[in-house]
Amino acid sequence: MLKSALIAALMGLIALPASAETLTVQFSKLTPKGTLMVALYKGEEAYTSGKPVAGQQVAVSSDTATATFEVVPGQYGLKIFHDVNGNGQMDKNPFGMPVEPFAFSNNAKGRMGPAAWADAAFEVKGNTTQDIAF
Repeated sequence: MLKSALIAALMGLIALPASAETLTVQFSKLTPKGTLMVALYKGEEAYTSGKPVAGQQVAVSSDTATATFEVVPGQYGLKIFHDVNGNGQMDKNPFGMPVEPFAFSNNAKGRMGPAAWADAAFEVKGNTTQDIAF
């Protein structure tokens, strides 16, 4: 589900008005290979329905990486997975459990699925930074 949402976000990024703010996402504790697949959601409905407003693929060549988005002020959430083997999808075991690292904004933890919106939501008003450790 995250893969299709990320692809949709990458294919159709929204146009933003001139009043956009900068959202910087700093990632740490990465395995230095592969790609981060980053999906950005505006609001709870978009987050829970898997409809991102933007997405990025960030190459990972060290234990840290950065993604930057220009966004309008509001509430956002992030869903990220580290495509370590570079095959363009989140690999899972036979039981459907992810075998590649994943994370959410605010370093929220999911329980039998993505992290809850209440745990992952953050406010952008002015330039904002999210620090996410894998």
